Amino acid sequence: MTPQPVAAPGARRAKILVVDDDPIVLKAVTSILKREDYQVVSIDDAVEGLTAAKDPSIDVAVLDIKMPNLSGMDLLRGIKAARPDVEVIMMTAFATVETAVEAVKAGAYDYLTKPFENIDEVSMTVAKAAERKALRDRARALEEALTARNQFEELIGQSSQMRGVFKLVETVSHSTATVLVQGESGTGKELVARAIHYRSARKDKPFVAVNCSALSDTLLESELFGHVKGSFTGATSNKKGLFEAADGGTIFLDEIGDVPPATQVRLLRVLQEGEVKRVGANEPVKVDVRVIAATHVDLNRAKEQGKFREDLFYRLNVITIDLPPLRDRPEDVPLLAHHFLKLYAAKVDKRVTGFTPRAMEALTCNRWTGNVRELENVIERAVVLTSKEVLDVDDLPPGFQDAPQAGAQVEVFSLAHLPYAQAKRLAMRAFERRYLTALLEKHNHNVSSAARAAGVDRSNFRRLLKQYEVAGRSMKRGKDGEVDDDALEAAS
Repeated sequence: MTPQPVAAPGARRAKILVVDDDPIVLKAVTSILKREDYQVVSIDDAVEGLTAAKDPSIDVAVLDIKMPNLSGMDLLRGIKAARPDVEVIMMTAFATVETAVEAVKAGAYDYLTKPFENIDEVSMTVAKAAERKALRDRARALEEALTARNQFEELIGQSSQMRGVFKLVETVSHSTATVLVQGESGTGKELVARAIHYRSARKDKPFVAVNCSALSDTLLESELFGHVKGSFTGATSNKKGLFEAADGGTIFLDEIGDVPPATQVRLLRVLQEGEVKRVGANEPVKVDVRVIAATHVDLNRAKEQGKFREDLFYRLNVITIDLPPLRDRPEDVPLLAHHFLKLYAAKVDKRVTGFTPRAMEALTCNRWTGNVRELENVIERAVVLTSKEVLDVDDLPPGFQDAPQAGAQVEVFSLAHLPYAQAKRLAMRAFERRYLTALLEKHNHNVSSAARAAGVDRSNFRRLLKQYEVAGRSMKRGKDGEVDDDALEAAS
């Protein structure tokens, strides 16, 4: 029997449509394919076959060329018109070069000659067609996933908070309203601004980002609004500002809360009048720019304290997007960690494919005061320094090895930032790992004895040891230096 491509665990076996008006051939092909564990739909009429081919679960169609009412070639064209992703194999008793060329031009994957000299040829051809269909389906799914992610400019998350952010980004992108993005440093405020811009009608126009806290007062005004020659020391020529550079597009004003009062007045004029006046100039310049501002400070409190202009605050605060800190959405940590792992493994050309459960628990339980940016830095460091294919706790920076989920005593305060259900799960995992470790030590690392003491079947106990990675860290070696049989068996 011809070997078939190995399907992923839980994968659906291909569904094959066979259409032939000869009942003997139809029965034979059906029998061959069912023996290979395919789902098979057998039809002896070409017109009915065309209807059946529209079933979205059909992966491969095997068609006879010579049939009454509707020829196999016409059926091929009809299937390709309705379902271009279906792979089609033609069967003919009159194989010629012209027939083969015509079938391939019409979209056939391959063709078989009747009578079949070897039934393995049938199953092999169908297997290759099914594998090609599966590969193309996976490629399309990955492409769709990447497209969906790119629509949000690398904003990644599956938590309810981030789903709310995605929905708001989707909604506000199609307007021209000013947006204020609030969140701690490292939460991805610029990514939100870029996502809004690149999903808007302005996506083909400039996106200009400026960090307002990184420039002195004079330089900030010059950068934002431009200047004329001689307006201040060092102004040796006329210069356009970033608002003019962003004309027709979007300007992102990061850390807007650090803008000095004099510059706040000029910003207000841009928002109210849609025009800028270069430093030292008399005539204003009209600009069409959407403003997205961001801050890590509470602008409302700054307004009440007189540190931020009230009129500018209301101009900026038309639509507010609040980005949650990473510690408030720990369910997003695994998704982000895998994203950064893939990113930096590709950059340094290393085969690093994942995390051990202990490493992922350590990452999930961390408070991440630096938010997503801190997580990215931790993963980049780990990928650069590791020599392993799967990152473990010892690949993470100092401190993660002592995390409670790595086996140390769990302190309630260390989990208090997590939702109850997740904190309970992490605490239970830490307890179970400590229990298994202590039990093995008590029974001199004899798995059978420890399993009996725990009241657990030996095979299930071994699975627990493997799940919690206790055996790998607790193997006992005999006097001759060989690994104890029980420990070796538990680790297998």
